[in-house]
Amino acid sequence: MKNIDPQTPISQLTVAEFLEISKRVNSEKKYEYGLKGLAKILGCSVSKASEVKSSGILNKAIIQNGNIIIIDKEKALQLFGKK
Repeated sequence: MKNIDPQTPISQLTVAEFLEISKRVNSEKKYEYGLKGLAKILGCSVSKASEVKSSGILNKAIIQNGNIIIIDKEKALQLFGKK
């Protein structure tokens, strides 16, 4: 798909262009799951991700219920950047 000028009015987009833009926006996930997801966010190994999680610095970005871990990507990166 061609690059679309961000100043282009929506009414001037073709249906195909609009759908492509919608797919791009919807494909960006806000959450990752589990230690593998945290490792993906931080760009490290799963064992290092486990250490970071255990340290508590990302507690405000992590929801855990039993073995299920949900990580808010944006908040995790903000918190990790402050350390």
